Amino acid sequence: MKLVLGHLYPDLMNLYGDRGNFIALQKRCEWRGIDVDLRRVTVGDDVNFADFDIVFVGGGQDREQEIVWSDLGRHRDDLARAVEDDVVVLAVCGGYQLLGHYYLTPGGRKIAGLGILDLHTESHSSRLVGNVVCRSEYLPAPGTLVGFENHGGRTHLGPGVAPLARMVKGHGNNGRDGTEGAVYRNVFGTYLHGSLLPKNPHFADVLIARALQRHHPGAELEPLGDALEWRAHRAAAALAGVRG
Repeated sequence: MKLVLGHLYPDLMNLYGDRGNFIALQKRCEWRGIDVDLRRVTVGDDVNFADFDIVFVGGGQDREQEIVWSDLGRHRDDLARAVEDDVVVLAVCGGYQLLGHYYLTPGGRKIAGLGILDLHTESHSSRLVGNVVCRSEYLPAPGTLVGFENHGGRTHLGPGVAPLARMVKGHGNNGRDGTEGAVYRNVFGTYLHGSLLPKNPHFADVLIARALQRHHPGAELEPLGDALEWRAHRAAAALAGVRG
C-alpha cells in the first residue's frame, strides 16, 4: 500500500513545531511498511490535490498567513473537489482559519477564506494561550487530545461542521462555547500546536486509516509500540493540570 502526503507551505507555516505532524505521519506509515510519497508545496507551485491522500498545513504569523491565503486561493476549487472526494486534510491554527469563510483582522479588514469549512474567525487583542486537554468522539479510547494553543483568533462554527473535540482544560475555538477544532468529511481543523500528532498517536492513526480506506475499504492498521508517545501524551496532560 502507498500514500501520497502533501505538506503545504512548510517554509511559511511551521509555527510551534507544526512540521512534526508531517514527520509523525510519515514515520507511522513507514514503520508499518506503507510506502509514502512526500510532496512539499509552496508559493507559486502547481498542485493537483486529487493526487494526495493526506494534506497537511500548519500555522504561521499574520504576514506569512496572508501570503499563503493569497497563493492557495488559486487552488480553491481543486482543493474543494478533493475534500468532497474525502482526501484527508489536517489544518492547524492559521491553516485551519484559512479553510473558513473569512478572517476579520483587528483593524476590521475582512480577509476572504477558502469557504471549505463552515466557520469564520475574528481577531481579538487578547490571546488564548496555554496547554490544552480535550475529548473527541472521533478518536478511539481514551479519546483525549493534548496540545498547546496560542491564538488571537476566535473561531465560530456554523451548522455545516462539527467540533473536533470538547474542552476539558484550555480555551479552544473561542474561549466561550467549549469547542475545539472542526470536522467536515475527512477534514480536521484544530488550534493545537506543539506538535500535535507525536503525542496523540491515536489521532495520527485515524488520519492514516481514513486515507488508506479510500482505496482499500476495511483496511486496518497494525498496532505500534507507542509507549513513548503515550508518555508524552500524559506529560502534556499533566502540564495542563489534568491527570489520569
